[in-house]
Formats: sequence, structure tokens, C-alpha cells
Amino acid sequence: MNPDLDLALERIIRAPRATVWSAWTDPSRLERWWVPAPSRCRVDRLDLRPGGAFVTRLSDDGAEFVPHLDACFLDVDEQRRIVFTNAVDSTWRPARPAPVAMTATITLDDHPDGTDYRMLVRHGDPDARARHDKLGFADGWGTVSAQLADLAEGMAPR
Repeated sequence: MNPDLDLALERIIRAPRATVWSAWTDPSRLERWWVPAPSRCRVDRLDLRPGGAFVTRLSDDGAEFVPHLDACFLDVDEQRRIVFTNAVDSTWRPARPAPVAMTATITLDDHPDGTDYRMLVRHGDPDARARHDKLGFADGWGTVSAQLADLAEGMAPR
């Protein structure tokens, strides 16, 4: 991690790695945690393979959904790692996403209490990193990772 360019979060999710993976890779489950509540998410495309599309929409009122994320997957390692970027859109065109271009690496590792879940978000320059941080990276990504944990822990066998 480069502290001048990257932002990161980590948490232990008390569910098996396969369950966390399923919450990430099943569109109906991803919709339940991908945006901070009470906003809602719709998954338009989730083609989980290198070069595949990752497109979501967001609604604050549950009625009108607007574009949220238009990205592509760069790397997918089954039940271990997902890497995506919004700097290239779902049709492989260079993008200038608002508010900031980023590449996110999601890593899942076994932990005695379940899954060690790590998010590393890379930025192209210190200004972009600072802008993302100021816009509430820790709160936003922290909230959705907590929502992911709630969902996965509820799905986990008891």
C-alpha cells in the first residue's frame, strides 16, 4: 500500500469465505449491501471475469434508479480476490468517472473467526486519493462492508 495514493479498510466477517464470496458474486445478494442504506442498488451487469462488466444503479427513493458504477473487472480469483476499475467502463472505453477514478482490490482470506476481508483502493495521484478520502471513503466503504458482514453472517451456517 502506498499511503500517498491508496485507501484501505479491513474487517473480520464472521462467515466462511465461500459465503462472503457468494454475497459478492450473486447479483441479488450484492444489491442488498453494495450501497449505503437506506439507498438501494440494482445490478445491471455482473460478469465476474477479467474484462467483464460491473454496472450498478442507485436509488435514494426506491423508485428512480440512476447510474452508480460503470466498471470492468481486471482480475478474478475464485473465492480469493476481485479487482475492478472504473477508469475503464463496461465497454472497455477509457472513462472519467465522477467523483474519482480508482482501482479496487477486494481480498478474502481465511481467518479463525471467518473471513479476513480487505479493500485496497488505488488512485492515480495524491489529489484523487485526498478527494476520495474527503468525500467519505472510510464512512461509505466502511458502511457497505458492515452491510456485507451483516448479510454474510446471516447467511452463514450456524
